[in-house]
Amino acid sequence: MDMIARDPKMLVGPLPAGKGAACLTCKGICSGFQPHSWRKACIQCHCGQEEHVSSSDSEDDRKVGRLLAESRYAHLTTKVKGGDGMRVYKRNRMIVTNPVVSRKDPTFNTVTYDWVPPGLTQKLAMQYMELLPEERRPVAGTEGSLYRHRQLFRQLPSYDHNPAYCHSLSELELKAMAQFVKYYKEDSLGVGEVALPGEKGTAKKNENAPEEQPDDESSTNGTAQSPLSEYHCSGCGQRAALDRPVVYADRAGYTRLWHPTCFMCCECGEPLVDLIYFWKEGALMCGRHYCQSIRPRCLGCDELIFSEMFLQEADGHVWHKEHLCCWLCGQSIGVQCGCDKRPSK
Repeated sequence: MDMIARDPKMLVGPLPAGKGAACLTCKGICSGFQPHSWRKACIQCHCGQEEHVSSSDSEDDRKVGRLLAESRYAHLTTKVKGGDGMRVYKRNRMIVTNPVVSRKDPTFNTVTYDWVPPGLTQKLAMQYMELLPEERRPVAGTEGSLYRHRQLFRQLPSYDHNPAYCHSLSELELKAMAQFVKYYKEDSLGVGEVALPGEKGTAKKNENAPEEQPDDESSTNGTAQSPLSEYHCSGCGQRAALDRPVVYADRAGYTRLWHPTCFMCCECGEPLVDLIYFWKEGALMCGRHYCQSIRPRCLGCDELIFSEMFLQEADGHVWHKEHLCCWLCGQSIGVQCGCDKRPSK
């Protein structure tokens, strides 16, 4: 194990407070999230924060708004009145009302989607939703909506881009984090666009072309491409139906397209929530896996490490020095405390 000391000069950020939502995994056992002082876990059941996440649209919108602010996707955010320039996610919702046929007075069935891709007609948006597995459709009040909230927490941790959610950072670490976030907003962060194959997406760049289209000048300078009769998904390689929506990624140069179910992180295989992706070396990644492919992530607190001073075990696991400790009493692993002192992995 390589041992390196951390900078002793620390800035302690705000910690979570109070009892939160009951654990979704330990149903009937954990009565509510009781935060550990620095782990992203509950001291009652030891499950992570994402297992206790409650549906909070306003919190999600603030987090995503901060992530997209000062990027080429700032148009998907809006300023908060009196918020000192703070931006929130201008999330696109959709309400669909269908008549219910019966012999009595007509009634209506209303379905609310917590999120749909922006810039689409209702018909195309509904086609997109129908291509998703039913349990993944973000219909308000369903498992699909809860899945979306949990994936926003899992794939886009606030503490990966907002130092206010980090337990402690030195002045040097704060600067390193700011540079890191600025870099990926400029070079890697993206939001997928939904359109029919061969049709232009919402971004004001070039027209879309299939994967096999040569990467010539006309495919990168905004010149319209002639519609082709056949397009293939960059994920599964199968043909994309011309009358069904697909997803484009502007970071890929519009030379690729994906089926909605194939637009996923290459590391975890999970669909990219709200189509927010990170582009690295020709591959799609979620925010979590992109960030930890660039910076080490502490196995104890789940935060990225912005210092060159940390611990690394032979198996590759990385820790802040002070976080390689007993879960129960907090004593260093090298101290005989009598507890089951190995931290959870």
